[in-house]
Amino acid sequence: MTTADAPVPTPTGELWPGKAYPLGATYDGAGTNFALFSEVAERVELCLFDADGAETRITLPEVDYFVWHGYIPAIEPGQRYGYRVYGPYQPAEGLRCNPNKLLLDPYSKAIDGTFDWNQALFSYDFNEPDSRNDEDSAPSMPKSVVINPYFDWGNDRPPSREYADTVIYEAHVKGLTQTHPDIPEQIRGTYGAVAHPVIIEHLKSLGVTAIELMPVHHFANDSTLVERGLSNYWGYNTIGFLAPDFKYSTGTSPGVQVQEFKAMVRALHEADIEVILDVVYNHTAEGNHLGPTLSMRGIDNAAYYRLVDDDKQYYMDYTGTGNSLNVGHPHSLQLIMDSLRYWVTEMHVDGFRFDLASTLAREFYDVDKLSTFFELVQQDPTVSQVKLIAEPWDVGPGGYQVGNFPPQWTEWNGKYRDTVRDFWRGEPSTLDEFAYRLSGSADLYEHTGRRPVASINFVIAHDGFTLRDLVSYNEKHNEANGEDNNDGESHNRSWNCGAEGPTDDTGINELRARQQRNFITTLLLSQGVPMICHGDELGRTQSGNNNGYCQDSELTWIDWANADTGLLEFTRTVSALRANHPVFRRRRFFSGKPVGRRGRDGLPDIAWFAPDGDEMTDEDWGASFAKSVAVFLNGHGIPGRDARGQRVLDDSFLLCFNAHYEALEFTLPPKEFGAAWNLVVYTGPAETTPADEVPGGGTLTVEPHTAVVLQELPANEA
Repeated sequence: MTTADAPVPTPTGELWPGKAYPLGATYDGAGTNFALFSEVAERVELCLFDADGAETRITLPEVDYFVWHGYIPAIEPGQRYGYRVYGPYQPAEGLRCNPNKLLLDPYSKAIDGTFDWNQALFSYDFNEPDSRNDEDSAPSMPKSVVINPYFDWGNDRPPSREYADTVIYEAHVKGLTQTHPDIPEQIRGTYGAVAHPVIIEHLKSLGVTAIELMPVHHFANDSTLVERGLSNYWGYNTIGFLAPDFKYSTGTSPGVQVQEFKAMVRALHEADIEVILDVVYNHTAEGNHLGPTLSMRGIDNAAYYRLVDDDKQYYMDYTGTGNSLNVGHPHSLQLIMDSLRYWVTEMHVDGFRFDLASTLAREFYDVDKLSTFFELVQQDPTVSQVKLIAEPWDVGPGGYQVGNFPPQWTEWNGKYRDTVRDFWRGEPSTLDEFAYRLSGSADLYEHTGRRPVASINFVIAHDGFTLRDLVSYNEKHNEANGEDNNDGESHNRSWNCGAEGPTDDTGINELRARQQRNFITTLLLSQGVPMICHGDELGRTQSGNNNGYCQDSELTWIDWANADTGLLEFTRTVSALRANHPVFRRRRFFSGKPVGRRGRDGLPDIAWFAPDGDEMTDEDWGASFAKSVAVFLNGHGIPGRDARGQRVLDDSFLLCFNAHYEALEFTLPPKEFGAAWNLVVYTGPAETTPADEVPGGGTLTVEPHTAVVLQELPANEA
């Protein structure tokens, strides 16, 4: 006798019809309403589990609009549950119902337990993919949890901050906090650790205004990784779009992770720091046709996943993970939108970074910025008002869409990353594009009516080399991942400065330190929104591993004990310069037209100069050997505030970049651009630091691989 034929235990208490909305398990103070969508189901059982794992099954008697529902009085927060869905099992037709497999609620607001990977979690026998397996998976499955929705938010309100004033810090909950000596051991690696005063103080000292957390939606550790003694550390393997992952909580009672997540958000908001979530709506942990049956696959496979048109046993894979969510189906879209609204209204988050966002635009086949998903976001009064950041690519055809997302969106600017890396490693023919990236990428965003803040600028993200490794390795070193170093990106645009990996050569180490300062300076003083990857300001290394997705260890955690304090102080200095001067945070693109009328003709808002002091010509921009440039930023007439918060008119700045392997003498612009200049940032060797003051029209030696930032002195001080 199979599990599906087993006698159904008699439930305790009453069962009322309940409501078809909202979906999921909703506690109202007296009982809980359960609602599950399935268009293909013939019967749905709600399965309740006690602390010992004993199961009580209740057939949901009501179905409206393909939503199966029921209300049970006295069911309280902490109750563990799942579903069994009866219906056709015809994989060739895209139908995969199997009531022997316990299923997580797609609307779970908390999930308790882990996956015990074995045959029972799969609907076929391992040695025969076309077979059907009817082993009961309940003992091997985590369970959905009824949560307590009530929380004392106090006077919490989201920080009100424009994009132009935003500095993003991408971080992993555990990687950021696991080794910090001033965080109590029992809370390291948790939501509570992120909210600890020492982490908040660190973020504030860097000028960070928003922390972007790598996935905290409940995710599964892949069986293939578990077998190798590894884990899905990054978390891009979601199985619960409304559930914060319990792996980052300190408590053990089911559902406590919700309260701990809310407490973290409240603490960060008190410190005026926004919370942005990296969300993975493009696929789920159920994988391809040989993956496990954990949730949506067994509930309504064809509604939730994109299937191959002429052979529905297979899945369309635009993500490289085995499946893609079916954003052409209204209930899949509803799940995404309900999830987004939930995280904003109930969890108080301030924005989202959408992993592989191009997949969400594939309503049919091609990427379409007019797809239903974007229309839903545009008209939603809640979701449309938070920060929306796209990772504007996927692995499907035509998936690279940098610059093509709708006006309401900002984007991870992959072209910024590539160009800045190429410029500082001395690649030829990069100067003209470097100028575009430094000035806000108008070539990508201005034609769609967007502003410079549409560009989320980054040199480093979680995926790839750390900043220190970018200047220390020419090749990836991913042997620890157990894939023969075949995983991870091979074209990193990195430069080891003369030796692969750690070296005792003082010259190479000084050059590496200089290059890190160059990247930090360029990132923080470019127009657009800068994103710092956690630990880069501390000199974090992964020993050349550029794909730490499966490494939950000292390899990927920040090593606070060996932090590069010099680089940290340098980063703080440059970030403070950005914060104090709105000329680095412009809300509009440069026009090249005169502003701040000085003399008869005035000065342009931006001007570019060759090292000889002449303004750049088309021929200069096109020269393949050109690796050096100076840029004048006219701050006159731009209102801002100084470090004390007093309203001021901004100053002008001159930024000199020399990516050449030899020192160059820069002739500064004529005195009408500035009578004298004060040195405020210098990335080169300490022993060759220029004089503090340089006269307008004078000369300045800029060392190889060095950036210099000069601030105009007021006329009465010059």
